[in-house]
Amino acid sequence: MTDDDQTRDETPEPGAEPIEAGVEVEAEMADTAPATDGDVAEGDVEEHATVELDDAALDRAIEAIVMVATDPVPEDFLATLLDQPMNRIAARCRALSAEYGEQRRGFELVPIAGGWRFQSHPLQAEFVERFVLEPQSSRMSTAALETLSIIAYKQPISRAQVSAIRGVNVDGVLRTLVTRGYVEEVARDSGPGQAVLYGTTDEFCSRLGLASAADLPPLGAFVPSAEIVEALEQTLRAEPDSPAIDLGDDAGEHAPESADDAEMLAAATGDDADPA
Repeated sequence: MTDDDQTRDETPEPGAEPIEAGVEVEAEMADTAPATDGDVAEGDVEEHATVELDDAALDRAIEAIVMVATDPVPEDFLATLLDQPMNRIAARCRALSAEYGEQRRGFELVPIAGGWRFQSHPLQAEFVERFVLEPQSSRMSTAALETLSIIAYKQPISRAQVSAIRGVNVDGVLRTLVTRGYVEEVARDSGPGQAVLYGTTDEFCSRLGLASAADLPPLGAFVPSAEIVEALEQTLRAEPDSPAIDLGDDAGEHAPESADDAEMLAAATGDDADPA
């Protein structure tokens, strides 16, 4: 091919529009290039805006989200989650709040700290207070009372020591007392293993109306006199045909202090004693 032929090929025909250099390349690159962030965001917004929820479905969604939230939920956050305009979210929240008020529910939906939150109705404060202040209404078992008594009078005391006194395992009972707030860890034993030592709490003293555990009544008031204990031991060791136990001439000096002591002494000696 001569230089003249090449020149004729590159010369545009009469009437044809001149092609600017690089226009075709730029067009191809524009077709294959990824969309910009702005383009993607705009497309997404248009797609999400087509999500349709009727009022009933939107109300259920709002209730579910606010119900599980620990903090007040802002309207703009609800709008983002539910893909709805914020003015519609605000209108539905106000409508729900008014609906609960008309139905005289025990709870209400209220605007708090820039968001919406479920809370108990102020008129039910008396019953809510009872629930909060008295969460444990069930009576304590005998095992729990025995374990609590041992800890109260022998504190600080380890779990193994409590088990040794009661003769049974106290792990479950001790966990219950700790959960209810009557017993807590107060120290560590200085011996091998450094066992946890337990003691009573302020809640325990508050329940009993005591200033401290030191105000507990002495155990001596609940223990039978030495003569009654000795008589009981003699009765347990005596043979069926053994004679009655002679307490001596000075038995009157150790007269029973109460009707219960008199009955226990009569049962031990086999005599009919008049509690009066």
